[in-house]
Amino acid sequence: MKQISFSEAEFAAKKRVTRRERFLAEMEKGVPWREVLGVIEPHYPEGTRGRPPVGLERMLRVVLVQQWYGLSDEGVEDAITDSQALRRFVGIDLSREAVPDATTLLQFRHLLEERGLTETVFEAVNAHLSAKGLMMREGTIADATIIPAPASVKNEAKARDPEMHQTKKGNQWHFAMKAHIGVDAESGLVPTVVGTAANVADVTQTAEVRHGEEKTVVLDAGYTGVEKREDLEDRDIDWPVAAKRSKLNAIPKESQPGSLLPRLESVKASIRSKVEHPFHIVKNRFGHRKVRYKGLKKNTAQLPILFALANLVITSRQLLALHSQGAS
Repeated sequence: MKQISFSEAEFAAKKRVTRRERFLAEMEKGVPWREVLGVIEPHYPEGTRGRPPVGLERMLRVVLVQQWYGLSDEGVEDAITDSQALRRFVGIDLSREAVPDATTLLQFRHLLEERGLTETVFEAVNAHLSAKGLMMREGTIADATIIPAPASVKNEAKARDPEMHQTKKGNQWHFAMKAHIGVDAESGLVPTVVGTAANVADVTQTAEVRHGEEKTVVLDAGYTGVEKREDLEDRDIDWPVAAKRSKLNAIPKESQPGSLLPRLESVKASIRSKVEHPFHIVKNRFGHRKVRYKGLKKNTAQLPILFALANLVITSRQLLALHSQGAS
């Protein structure tokens, strides 16, 4: 029988459950561990030479903590060392072993990036949610969000990241990348995600963010003319695109179209609002308000993990209910 340390005993005896503990408990039950570990395991080194590798599940748990709390490689090492709740989730007893260091985490992230495993994990999570009946895939809402990159040239190369670009939103210029997503109109879950430089027009990624089964794709005014694109014109799809403000203002309000169009646009906007929820989770709950790495490839590889975890947050209550039914 494993003997628990004094700190673990003290932690277990405390009365109040923190929000962090509650969240980690929800994710413990919500993450499809078997499926996710199964797609990574064939690519994970067996460690026949040198020091034994850290266990795959432990490394995956460290990466998930990093994404949930918006931490650097060094930052997540410190956070797990400092927090008993995080150590319990990762499965580390400091009296017996150390937290995986930043270099070990860096190597694991590179493995995920180089083998395209973040996309594979994203697909595994979504397949799990679809099997549970939580992702309908009947209609899609497409949109994109700007993720800023450092604009400063105060670095060794004296230059900005050449793979990031400027774009103008409203009256403000942003040096950034974009995350383009398709959202299931019924559940609000994200079945598709694409990363590009910020100067790539949203409408050019419409085909990429479709999952292929939908009959309707709801879009904002930035996608005007989408039905005329060569890569989409032969698709049997309804394209409810928001009207541009200039078009609405040009119609006399006292006319019949002028009185009906604002109501129609309000209905469209209420449907499109679902796309904001996963963006909110990734940017505000997970703290991913700016790119973490240099180069488009590394930052794009991070997006599938972030939105897979956002999907699990969105469905956490339903997954808990299903878990409870399975346990009873």
